[in-house]
Amino acid sequence: MKSQILTFDEIDRLAVKVAENMKKGGCIGLIGDLGAGKTTFTKKICKYYGIEENIKSPTFTYVIGYTSGSVNVYHFDAYRIINPEEIYEIGFEDYVGEDGSVIIVEWANNISDEMPEDTVYIEIEHNDENTRKVSIYKLKNGEKEYADIFHNNNN
Repeated sequence: MKSQILTFDEIDRLAVKVAENMKKGGCIGLIGDLGAGKTTFTKKICKYYGIEENIKSPTFTYVIGYTSGSVNVYHFDAYRIINPEEIYEIGFEDYVGEDGSVIIVEWANNISDEMPEDTVYIEIEHNDENTRKVSIYKLKNGEKEYADIFHNNNN
């Protein structure tokens, strides 16, 4: 999905659609400035999976795991990572390699070379106080390949 202006309700529906598409596992890379809505997006995904814990950004712990009856969600925050290879010091590859788990990485642009090849990237940018500019894509050979998750269940 090339950049579209979405209301917060539309972004909530988008988070549900992403969660539906990730039921069997996968990786989501969230990109956006402070306060853009990355953690809120993560909360909506976790709510879809029935996770009732308080979802917060793992800025100082780097990763928080959540479990529901249907899926394990590992929520990473790469905001404080200076060298992308630091992500391996916390066992990133072990989480990514877990079958059926959903990996959500805030500030994924800080570790883009370390992200799994099939990562779905969601960029959220401030537009105004009631809307955000949102893009969804995968990276293929370094190029953005935009996806329309609202109309295609195969992304």
